Amino acid sequence: MREYSTFYIGGTWADPADTRTFEVVNPATEEVCGKVASGSAADVDRAVDAARRAFPEWAATTTQTRIELLRRISDEYRKRRNDLAAALTEEMGAPAALAGGFQVDLGAGHLATAIEILEGFAFEQRRGDTLIVKEPIGVCGLVTPWNWPLNQIAVKVFPALAAGCTMVLKPSEQAPFSGQIFAEILDGAGVPAGVFNLVQGDGLGVGAPLSAHPGVDMVSFTGSTRAGIEIARNAAPSVKRVTQELGGKSPNIVLDDADLVANVGGAVATLMNNSGQTCSALSRMLVTRARMDDAAAAARDAAAQLSVGDPTGDVALGPVVSGAQFDKIQALIRKGIDEGATLVVGGTGRPDGLTKGYYVKPTVFADVTNDMTIAREEIFGPVLTILGYDDIDQAVDIANDTDYGLAANVAGADLDRARAVARRIRAGWVTINDAFDFHAPFGGYRKSGNGREWGEFGFEEYLETKAILGYAPE
Repeated sequence: MREYSTFYIGGTWADPADTRTFEVVNPATEEVCGKVASGSAADVDRAVDAARRAFPEWAATTTQTRIELLRRISDEYRKRRNDLAAALTEEMGAPAALAGGFQVDLGAGHLATAIEILEGFAFEQRRGDTLIVKEPIGVCGLVTPWNWPLNQIAVKVFPALAAGCTMVLKPSEQAPFSGQIFAEILDGAGVPAGVFNLVQGDGLGVGAPLSAHPGVDMVSFTGSTRAGIEIARNAAPSVKRVTQELGGKSPNIVLDDADLVANVGGAVATLMNNSGQTCSALSRMLVTRARMDDAAAAARDAAAQLSVGDPTGDVALGPVVSGAQFDKIQALIRKGIDEGATLVVGGTGRPDGLTKGYYVKPTVFADVTNDMTIAREEIFGPVLTILGYDDIDQAVDIANDTDYGLAANVAGADLDRARAVARRIRAGWVTINDAFDFHAPFGGYRKSGNGREWGEFGFEEYLETKAILGYAPE
């Protein structure tokens, strides 16, 4: 049983303002595996005050000073890899191979990217007689989700540190263990007092007062669209900057010249990685109507190969994060069946042999139309919907017919043709044949959010732009 009773505020492990705690449930066992101190507005006030006091000195540090801190953090992060991986498996059910691999590696990748950007970043630029200066925005409130905890903490904390900002982090109350270890890593690396602060708790107790706090200059939030709207409302009276990475219902257009079996098989494995709990998951696969049956067969075969079970073992899929998430997914699977989609594999209930834990069957629907609930709502589980199209124009129309716009993929052998289709998709992160780049800006259109993370574009979100006119007159 893990117990975390203190917050990281002003460079010390501080007792919370009161003794309230919340329980963390292991989704594989449905048993309580930890108790964590639950913060309040008073704790937020202390953390923001510490960050405000630390900001002037940290903002004035040299690029080299920040690089040296980030490198020390990298060393500490490497030492704690196993601890982080174990925490992820316990708190949100990530299989051991995924937790110790890509989940931890994403955090390390964003750290390396922040160092690389900082080494070559121009904080000042002359344009004629005007000097353009990039300055740290100030104190940042960082609110992160449970599905890719280290990725989302790293993609906010590291660029904020590199830019010269100070911050208060609120990890998800469903995945607090990894956030606590992350704070220990920064403490071990010698982050200056008040530059990084951690307050655990829920959205009402910590997230709301943090986003509304007049001492916070910027809020970066990742989570549901519903919660993102509330964050924006809370932040509006103080006119602080708000960046949000929210939900998605992302299309994967498989062109008629693509290797169907390879693309469908790869797409199933990628979508169902992390039990489908990925905001950018390519959950709507579009294939030509003539290839629908072949696509369904390939998806069925790929899903059948995915093992589901105890995440501490050698399995592809663990449980989803909670009972509430399990119930939501089950209801949406039932909705797909009731609305007439063809259930290819999976369905409601737990996989055979699993009587405990929030395990979901890898599920594929074919013959889906874009007006069905399973094609409109973000399921956030291991559920793939396959839709048919007659021509490219219709494929693009279906892809763009969504309230979201976070991600998309175009699969095809003819690169020029795939490029042309990619240009027409209204989404912020569009890959061609599943390409990947840590430096590419990540973020969405419409209800998928605003602002960008990853790489230099994410770095810029933590900076203000100042123009000093007449700086170098004739």
